[in-house]
Amino acid sequence: MDVKEVYAAKERLEGHIKKTPVVYAPNLGDDIYLKVEVLQDTGSFKLRGAYNKIATLSDEEAERGVVACSAGNHAQGVAKSASERGIRSVICMPYHAPLSKVKATKSYGAEVKLIKDSFDDAAAYAKKLSEEEGYTFIAPFDDEKIIAGQGTVALEILEEVKDIDIIVVPIGGGGLISGVALVAKSINPDIKIIGVQTQISPSMYESVKEGKILTVKGGSTIADGIAVKTPGKITYELVKKYVDEIVLVTEGEISSAILTLLEENKIITEGAAASTVAALMYKKFSHKGKKVCCILSGGNIDVTRVSKVIEKGLYKTNRRMELRIKLNDQPGQISRVSEILEKEGANIVQIGQNIDLVGDTIDSMIVSVIIDTKGKDHQDQILTALNQHAYIYKARYNDAQF
Repeated sequence: MDVKEVYAAKERLEGHIKKTPVVYAPNLGDDIYLKVEVLQDTGSFKLRGAYNKIATLSDEEAERGVVACSAGNHAQGVAKSASERGIRSVICMPYHAPLSKVKATKSYGAEVKLIKDSFDDAAAYAKKLSEEEGYTFIAPFDDEKIIAGQGTVALEILEEVKDIDIIVVPIGGGGLISGVALVAKSINPDIKIIGVQTQISPSMYESVKEGKILTVKGGSTIADGIAVKTPGKITYELVKKYVDEIVLVTEGEISSAILTLLEENKIITEGAAASTVAALMYKKFSHKGKKVCCILSGGNIDVTRVSKVIEKGLYKTNRRMELRIKLNDQPGQISRVSEILEKEGANIVQIGQNIDLVGDTIDSMIVSVIIDTKGKDHQDQILTALNQHAYIYKARYNDAQF
């Protein structure tokens, strides 16, 4: 694939997409920048590739209508681009796709079909419709026109921060990182490209490691936008050629990154987008003394997930802890525990009690207390106080489990 395709895409996209900002983020470290694609029309970088592809369809291809598969962001990009050109669009989405993305896709004029199970099942159904009904299939990532559109993200980054050393990119099927890496390496071969996947769905990571395209089973993840079982053929080759390193992040790390971006940077991101910041925050790659840009690929997080993300993020950042304390079933026992927690400056969020069904004594109970804390040192202080009062307890905080 030639980088000239990306420059041609840039001209086609002029006036049809936003040039999103690159913002300085000192709270994340020295010389850290964020490419804020969450502010893109449709809330995601996917509009770039979708528009570029649909703009280059022949009249005959356009007349047949288009079909696409997507977890949500490609869906919106295709639907909006097709509507602008007056083309019928049918979008196949996984059954578990966030409601906000389904509603948004419909609002752009697409007919949405929800397919049970995974993204790959939606993709198979979309290809079946293409063969049976004659629709033009718009691939989510494994297409040179799609990749070229996504590559315009890198052109904008390097226009604003010419001396960038590292670009961190989320990887699902590989369309975004392929285009970004192609552009960055053509302009400056010394720019390091870091890809990020989740530990739950590491398809490109495993494929590159094994030297062949693999399918991974995957599972439910907060980063649904990059939960792709099988990388593309074109993207796999481009990633192998141009990407320096692929790292993996956990669900807790992503949640922590979403919370940090929300609280400190005032930016709402979906899980896939925050994965790049998670990789930075949890030191998944070396960047000391380097100028880094993390791509925030999209902001279409479902509101029903936000509370879960915040809760998980609070535990991950040592700001919430759950205690299960064994007490005698006598008056005043819970009050004494509350007094200790109050003295140590912990805020009780929730409290409950149950009979200790497996304990040695008939009159024991288990009190469950969820508290807000001020960090790891504060949590250690609270646990020390409980030890001093000879309480038997279990604690859940950060990565510690009962």
